[in-house]
Amino acid sequence: MLSVVAGAWSDATLAAAPRVKTQGPGFYRIMLGGFEVTALLDGTHAFPIDTVMEGVPKAEIARDLERDFLEEPVQGSINAFLVNTGSKLILIDSGAGVLYGDCCGKLLDNLRAAGYQPGQIDEVLLTHLHKDHVGGIVSNGAMTFPNAVVRTSQAEADYWLNPANKSRAPAFLSTFFDAAIASVAPYVAAGRFKPFSGDVELDPGIRSIAVPGHTPGHSAYLVESESKHLLVWGDIIHVAAIQLQNPMASVEYDTDAVAAQRSRRYALKLAADRGYLIGAAHISFPGLGHIRSTGNTYDWVPVNYEASPRQ
Repeated sequence: MLSVVAGAWSDATLAAAPRVKTQGPGFYRIMLGGFEVTALLDGTHAFPIDTVMEGVPKAEIARDLERDFLEEPVQGSINAFLVNTGSKLILIDSGAGVLYGDCCGKLLDNLRAAGYQPGQIDEVLLTHLHKDHVGGIVSNGAMTFPNAVVRTSQAEADYWLNPANKSRAPAFLSTFFDAAIASVAPYVAAGRFKPFSGDVELDPGIRSIAVPGHTPGHSAYLVESESKHLLVWGDIIHVAAIQLQNPMASVEYDTDAVAAQRSRRYALKLAADRGYLIGAAHISFPGLGHIRSTGNTYDWVPVNYEASPRQ
């Protein structure tokens, strides 16, 4: 009898253990030829599909979410990618910093967990200047990455850093202009903000590709080492379950929906045809995978998890 009572007490004690309610550090590492690439999670947030998605019937949205075992609100990842070329540490996008609240702003903690310090970053390449990509470059008004040069396309800088454009943009984007200007300000003052024009090689093995529409100067970055390719494509896709099935589906944040659709079709076809590895800002962390064409639609094939990056 005593053993039965003891067993019951033991089970009850184990059942009473508190829930932890946290995930492990948000970083994942792979090798791309001779480059080491580390995906960094800034956080996840509830993406307001019902109010933001455009050009797709609600019934189709519901069908696509159900097919992928999702239900609203869908948590969207905010991913960034750190490329160690052997001579430079280059961060592509920086997360939201404090601009999205408590959900996000975890990139620095995950950067440190991955073995790096902010002062080691040599360059930050921004796909565009929306809050969830530019916000992480500044902390309390100072440069988060004090030794880094920050780069984005000239078209992007010309649009978001010109206050005159704010009055002509939709009202819900008003704070996006303020955030972009404030985020780059310390780098501008330090002579460390250096926009580029067109499709150019920014560093050995890293080239910009213009994919406008989501924003006027939205850029992807093609990373190449030893004939291996990674296309970090920014906001080509926001909700994979919907936009891979219907590439015409847009979001209200698109500056030019038609151009964004054109860039999305281009990037999807490029990725599928050439077998590029993709670094996606808003596909579930780590946001690394391939695109497979299935006729008029596409599949996302995530990278196979490996406990240690293959050398």
